[in-house]
Amino acid sequence: MADRDAGPGNGSLFFAFAPWIIFDVVAGPSTWGYAALAGLIASVVLTVPDIRRGQVNVLNAAGLVFFAVVSILALVWDRGQGIWLEEYAQVISSGLIALVAFASLAFDPFTAQYARKSTPEQVWDTPRFKKANRVLTLLWACVFAVIALLGWLALRFTSADDWLNWVIPVALIVLAVRFTRDYAAHQRG
Repeated sequence: MADRDAGPGNGSLFFAFAPWIIFDVVAGPSTWGYAALAGLIASVVLTVPDIRRGQVNVLNAAGLVFFAVVSILALVWDRGQGIWLEEYAQVISSGLIALVAFASLAFDPFTAQYARKSTPEQVWDTPRFKKANRVLTLLWACVFAVIALLGWLALRFTSADDWLNWVIPVALIVLAVRFTRDYAAHQRG
C-alpha cells in the first residue's frame, strides 16, 4: 500500500525512516548531538511539505520533536550530563519508532498515512486497506522493537555488538522492506 518510488515530497514510507536511519548511522560516542542535528534537518525537509498540505504524518512529527529535543539537549548539556543519552541513543530512537507505530494502531496505522498518498480515496475505508495497513504497521512496530532490544543487548554483550547493532537490524529492515513491497503489491492485486 506504500508507494516505494515516491520522493520525500510525495510522502514515501521509506523516506520517512531516513531521519532515523541517519541518526542511527551517525550516533555514537561524542557524535549523538551531530546525529540529532542531521536527523532534525532531515525531519524538517520531510515534514515541511506535509505541513504545507495540512497533513502531518505521525512518524514525521515524532521525528521532528525527538530530534529537536535531542539537538537542544546536545547544546545545553555537557558530556557528563548526556553520557546516558550517548550510550542509549540508538536504543531510544528505535524504541520510540516502535512505540509510535504501536500507538498508531489504536488510531490510524502510520503506514496508512503514507499509503493514502498513492491509493485512490475510495479504497481508504475498505476492510482490505485497513487490514493491510494494520499488518504493515504491526510489522514495522515489531521490527523496531526488536532492533531496540538488540541495541540494548549490544551494550551488554560488546563482543557481539556488530551483529546486534548492524548485521541483524539491517537484515530485519531489508526483510521488512521486501515484505512491505510484496504485501502491498499483493493487496493491490
